[in-house]
Amino acid sequence: MLTRRHIRVKVMQSLYAMEQANSDNLDKERKFLLHSMDQMYDLLLVNLQLLVEIRKHVEDFITKSQNKFLATTEEKNPNQKFITNDVFQLLEDNFPLKEQVERKKLNYWELDNEYIVILWNEIKESDIYKKYMSTNESSFQEDKEFVIEIFKEIIAPNDKLYDYIEDKRLTWVDDVPVINTTIVKFLRKIEESSDEHMPLPKLFKDFEDKQFALDLFRKTALNSVEFEAEIEGKTPNWDKDRIAELDKINIKMAICEFLKFPSIPVKVTINEYLELSKEYSTPKSSIFINGILDKISKEYKQSNKLNKMGRGLM
Repeated sequence: MLTRRHIRVKVMQSLYAMEQANSDNLDKERKFLLHSMDQMYDLLLVNLQLLVEIRKHVEDFITKSQNKFLATTEEKNPNQKFITNDVFQLLEDNFPLKEQVERKKLNYWELDNEYIVILWNEIKESDIYKKYMSTNESSFQEDKEFVIEIFKEIIAPNDKLYDYIEDKRLTWVDDVPVINTTIVKFLRKIEESSDEHMPLPKLFKDFEDKQFALDLFRKTALNSVEFEAEIEGKTPNWDKDRIAELDKINIKMAICEFLKFPSIPVKVTINEYLELSKEYSTPKSSIFINGILDKISKEYKQSNKLNKMGRGLM
């Protein structure tokens, strides 16, 4: 789930927080980094549980309508295709999801169920819903495509839900795009043969990715003074206080990758930090960072200081 780029974002945010707090407690800040990444997984669980709670809300509404004293024929015999949707049922029965939501106490939608109502009202007014409900029966594939479509077109882009997520945990704002993509991929993988033990997406693709996060954070922090001297040496016409703090952190992280991560190609490192600077720093940061990293990488190559192994890594 966590891509290398998003791992770099998390490390950047942790190093920035460390700088702002003027902290040198690596163990404490390492725990903060791990906690930040773990919170991202909470957002995945919360959004999957959101789908479950929408289905429950509709089922409850149907039951209450059927039990009305003067219920109409339509209310007594409603089209139950939405609540019997196989994918909704699989999510509701999913043991790993239930276990983690309960263990982490992520019962947000029980407390803030007005967002369930908001989303349900948008869903039932949509053409996606009307088309789906135009018949009483469906195949598993139709059920799956319907859930994916309402998530992509109605739930994921909902502004009120986005504001709610931002209010709950500020760090979640950066995580939303990755989480939404992960959920769509997860839904696509659900098969008719899936059962209640179907595994959820993992936070890290493998152990190496988690280790990359921890190593990049630790090695950048431990060598911060050395890397800062490298930056100052390449910016003689700049007052160091004029360089944006995030720019310095991005350059330090890139230098760390040049010197401490033999398997990451130089071009990959430069491109990754240019993209981060475009998204998180000033409008001119990418040009500035590109110039500095290009100069540093060429000097390292000429002096055989680049620690790279294999073809295409230089």
